[in-house]
Amino acid sequence: MSTTPQGSACPAPPLHRGVLLAAGLALAAAVSLGITRFAYGLLLPPMRADLGWSYLLAGAMNTANAVGYLVGALTVPWLMRRLGVGAVLLGGAVLAALLMAAVGWMTADTVLLVQRWAAGVCSAWVFVAGGLLAARLGPVWPRHGGLLLGVYYGGVGLGIALSALTVPMWLAWAGPRAHAWAWAWWGLAALCALACVGLVLVWRRWRALEVDAAGGTAGPTPAPTTGPALGVLALLRALAPALLGYTMFGVGYIGYMTFVIALLRERGVDGGAITLFYTLLGVAVMLSSRLWAGLLDRHRDGQPLARLNALLGLATLLPALGHAWPLVLASGVLFGAVFLSVVASTTALVRHNLPPAQWARGISLFTIVFALGQIVGPTVVGWIGDGPGGLERGLVFSAGALWLGALAAWRQRALS
Repeated sequence: MSTTPQGSACPAPPLHRGVLLAAGLALAAAVSLGITRFAYGLLLPPMRADLGWSYLLAGAMNTANAVGYLVGALTVPWLMRRLGVGAVLLGGAVLAALLMAAVGWMTADTVLLVQRWAAGVCSAWVFVAGGLLAARLGPVWPRHGGLLLGVYYGGVGLGIALSALTVPMWLAWAGPRAHAWAWAWWGLAALCALACVGLVLVWRRWRALEVDAAGGTAGPTPAPTTGPALGVLALLRALAPALLGYTMFGVGYIGYMTFVIALLRERGVDGGAITLFYTLLGVAVMLSSRLWAGLLDRHRDGQPLARLNALLGLATLLPALGHAWPLVLASGVLFGAVFLSVVASTTALVRHNLPPAQWARGISLFTIVFALGQIVGPTVVGWIGDGPGGLERGLVFSAGALWLGALAAWRQRALS
């Protein structure tokens, strides 16, 4: 609940205002991960065929992206202090759109690796800034904080669904042109540019609500919590099980998102079925906010992270167990319904256990270990995929990493 300058309590605004703000902020999640990162899985098969990549090199492209994401996570707290959250959010989104457009003129492996790295840096800036703003909605609607976080993270599903629906269209339109995949990157860049316009409007609305709050009307002003203020080392010790669990999530989930489309292509699945698979995955992400909101609101410990990691491991393993199409579709829907809620669970853990002044630091720590896990995952799965057993064996490795993460997160206790 917000307070007036005199300290008197104000009634909370209608919930729909918070949902609309979270939905607007979800455009940041759509740009930073849904399009900038995960659309690569759709474009990996045509790029690999055109440019002669091994699976190891294809995985290294997402490893470079994860290294950039780590750099972005390390620098975003300083940038937000220096420039403000809004400048980081909007500036990072614009840079991400420009970098997406640049891919269309690149074919050299080294140059593409640099592009994927730079896109990862911008992704972290946008995603962390948007997540921080979404977390600040929680104290205004304390009974619905998990829902609002889920709506924000559901933006990744919007980006995935839009990519799934539009990339085949652009590839078909490009037809026999040289490097036809470049046209899909340009189309995705246009989607990112439209999202940037939306984020400018959302940010103006956010600023207007902050002005309202200063004048005594309830708005997104964080309420104090009883959580302890901790230094970096103390935070690392207190959150060690959850941080380890989230690291293994980074290792495990990214192998699936990088290579599952390539696996389906290897099996001869037609383009329409793949579009259906990836669209359903994205829609499941968008709907997952309602599915897990209660779990995130009820628990102040690592139980949500542990349970969701375990479910994600099952979803990752299913395509490796058989070729049956219902099994594959079930994998995509379950994966989509869970994986961004794992991210939301760490933001909820920070929000439940730390004072608002430390939310940026807590979210940044989880983002850093997430990036470290993502650095390992794609290259290892790609290396496994080039060997005997192929990509199916790589997904078994990913599932194992997720289940190890579940065991680690199970040990996380509330901080107070």
